[in-house]
Amino acid sequence: MDLEDRPIGFFDSGIGGISVLKEAIKILSNEDFVYFGDSKMAPYGGKTAEEVKRLTFNAVDLLLKKNIKALVVACNTATSAAIIDLRKKYSKSMPIIGIEPALKPAVEFNRKGKIVIMATTMTLSERKFNNLMKKYESTTSIEPVPCPGLVELIEQGKTEGEEVEIYLKEKLNSLKDEGIAAVVLGCTHYPFVKKSIRKILNKDIPIIDGSRGTVEQLKRQLVRYHIRNNKNKAGKVTIFNSMDSQFIIQLSYKLLKKESV
Repeated sequence: MDLEDRPIGFFDSGIGGISVLKEAIKILSNEDFVYFGDSKMAPYGGKTAEEVKRLTFNAVDLLLKKNIKALVVACNTATSAAIIDLRKKYSKSMPIIGIEPALKPAVEFNRKGKIVIMATTMTLSERKFNNLMKKYESTTSIEPVPCPGLVELIEQGKTEGEEVEIYLKEKLNSLKDEGIAAVVLGCTHYPFVKKSIRKILNKDIPIIDGSRGTVEQLKRQLVRYHIRNNKNKAGKVTIFNSMDSQFIIQLSYKLLKKESV
């Protein structure tokens, strides 16, 4: 198989990276994709950086056996913990793309109020995120909001309904009273509850995630490495998961087809 015909590997701690994969299919529709979700070990957000790094490298080893030509770490927590070491090991042979909270576009809206960043506890505590926040905190009011337990709800297929809304209201109602300029979704699971977030917030508040920027970077790197697929037909998507469960595979494909809000 020619290098450009090989699939692009996507990895997430569970089903969250499907939100990034959806964007990739729109922009790179003729590419093949292999997705691996580590739902058995989800969530990563409450684990140590070393444990997340170990799990990430294990997942990458699995994807390499699928003959991938590029890797997207579609998980904010895994990106924070492992992207530097992954690039040290693999970037000479293939592009390695990570994801981070889309703080810059939120700042560029230049709206009054706080920029709320919803993310896992580990993402918010990592140096990578804190360096990102320092770039803007002198001119912008930023409110990190750790969301333990939200990934677990989404992994159960709960993206709408009373349980999800009660959780989100506890996180957002007090901030809403103070004024919210924008909401940044700093975990790839969270776009799947965007509709529920919209029910709680004013409709004009931007809700942003890093999927588009990540896929645009993937596209640039495919060109740089001369490995874009030039076939004239739609690519295929294959999804694997560490959890031995048809439910999680079916949920993954369902979320892949779900209309974005």
